[in-house]
Amino acid sequence: MFDRYTEGARRAVVRAGILALDAGRPALDADLILLGVAEVRPFSLPSFTASAADVRERVDVPDPGSLLATLGIDLAEVHRRTRAGTEEPGRWTLRRSRVRPLRVTLYGPLGQIPLAMHARKVIEVAQWRPGPITGERLLWGLLADYANGVGRILGDAGVNLPDLVREAGIPTRRAA
Repeated sequence: MFDRYTEGARRAVVRAGILALDAGRPALDADLILLGVAEVRPFSLPSFTASAADVRERVDVPDPGSLLATLGIDLAEVHRRTRAGTEEPGRWTLRRSRVRPLRVTLYGPLGQIPLAMHARKVIEVAQWRPGPITGERLLWGLLADYANGVGRILGDAGVNLPDLVREAGIPTRRAA
């Protein structure tokens, strides 16, 4: 499924998967895809004013680094030594199960993680139109479903959603 993704969009999804695996989550959800998009910034949209720190403080991602720091362990150094090359998008795949077609899983050198319902919808919406899947298309997928909470997170972070939707070229009405 990653064959149509641009390098930046692929990096954002991989980063979200790594965050989910590190947090011990049972599935990758839309909030972590938003955090991955905020960290990687696979687009140049001036109206996307939320920083990765803004999004991170609104997403439930524990910080194991602070706990390990009290023990004198530098988590960043551990990651540098043990994870060399594991964040390369080319080493990760996104696949739909042949047996269970609604199951989409992200596979990589750090493990595998299924996509939760809202994250799967992000991917489906981003892939809906032909052509490359860009960061803007991921953003469209994130904002297509109000129930996933991404609009609230971005609004709380100070993003003007109507401006972002207009600038990203996200359709606001269904074509007949």
